[in-house]
Amino acid sequence: MNLGETLYVASSNAGKLRDFVAAAAVFGVEIAVLPGLKDISAPAEDGATFSANARLKAEEYSRVRPGLLVLADDSGLEVDALDGAPGVRSARYAEDAGLAGGAGDASVDRRNNLYLLEKLRERGTPQPWLARYRCALAAARDGVTLRTADGSVEGQIIAEPRGRGGFGYDPLFWLPDLDKTMAEIDLETKQRLSHRGRALQALLEQMGNVRL
Repeated sequence: MNLGETLYVASSNAGKLRDFVAAAAVFGVEIAVLPGLKDISAPAEDGATFSANARLKAEEYSRVRPGLLVLADDSGLEVDALDGAPGVRSARYAEDAGLAGGAGDASVDRRNNLYLLEKLRERGTPQPWLARYRCALAAARDGVTLRTADGSVEGQIIAEPRGRGGFGYDPLFWLPDLDKTMAEIDLETKQRLSHRGRALQALLEQMGNVRL
């Protein structure tokens, strides 16, 4: 792994890409979408952990694009009152329950958020609903994982969404120290606090890109 190498992200999720680009810019590292990603069949994300899924995806995509340094992530939300759910199924939480809807990230996010609140109310656990965002990253080349890293951020789930920024569960993920949700903070603050930013920083430190 060379200091000036581009990291090719195996994701077309616009929100994730924004997070990665913002975090990598601090270290002078270029982030790009893996070439021809839409033409590659997505591997089954059947790992039991975020780390297992990140490695699986990085290795599979890097086999299809030999020679490139491929970055893959698996990330999501863990809520203590739900015994760690939705966990690795965060992006498909409502879908797993048969709650299908219209196409598009915004629609998916909205259904996941509504279903999360429904499950919390069903459980009857009093607030605060402690939670954390977690992200596992893997960098691979030619089907071999070269580096892995993790990042997390602690917070709480609130009963009503706040803010219009971010994506996923950000409007419900409250940061007590800031009295704001992830959807209400600016990009610079999110870059400093986010689970993806922390995971990417840890990965780049392993690669020798961070000069402290």
